[in-house]
Amino acid sequence: MTQEQPDAEHLHFWSFIDHAVERAGRELPGVDPLAMRMVLTLHRAANMLVYDLESTVHRPRGWSWPGFRVLFAIWLAGPAEAKKVAELSGMSRAAVSALVATLEKDGLVSKERAPYDGRAVQLRLTDAGREAITSAFRAHNEREQEWAGSLSEDELHTLIDLLAKLTTQSAHFDARHRV
Repeated sequence: MTQEQPDAEHLHFWSFIDHAVERAGRELPGVDPLAMRMVLTLHRAANMLVYDLESTVHRPRGWSWPGFRVLFAIWLAGPAEAKKVAELSGMSRAAVSALVATLEKDGLVSKERAPYDGRAVQLRLTDAGREAITSAFRAHNEREQEWAGSLSEDELHTLIDLLAKLTTQSAHFDARHRV
């Protein structure tokens, strides 16, 4: 084993970031290690958080993370067209349509003609859907509190402000995102 070829068995989820930054910097001079570390850390932390919420809160209810996001958007936005639910949940229209079919079959969502346009279809939570999402969100928020619990209130505000600054800045370089 050489310095160039570390033993992959000794790398783990978080140490891989250090290894990746060091190795990319060595092989590609000019790579910004701080930007790389920020993106890798943010991506891994977000994925870890989503996986935890999905596996501890939503999968036991028979939902995927995207299924929860659709129900959550409909619950809080009120009756809405699928394209609006897609925008609010950060998903594609096709993904929302596929999920709605399942959620409708499960009795959680209903489709109805929009009162403002007979061609448009709105998605609405059924009574069972409202009960399911509010119950799930209580458990979801308890888990959110556990995640947030390692930071002080000031640190939480700082993190929220920094993430807002990061996402706002993305408009200056035409970052792609779902709308």
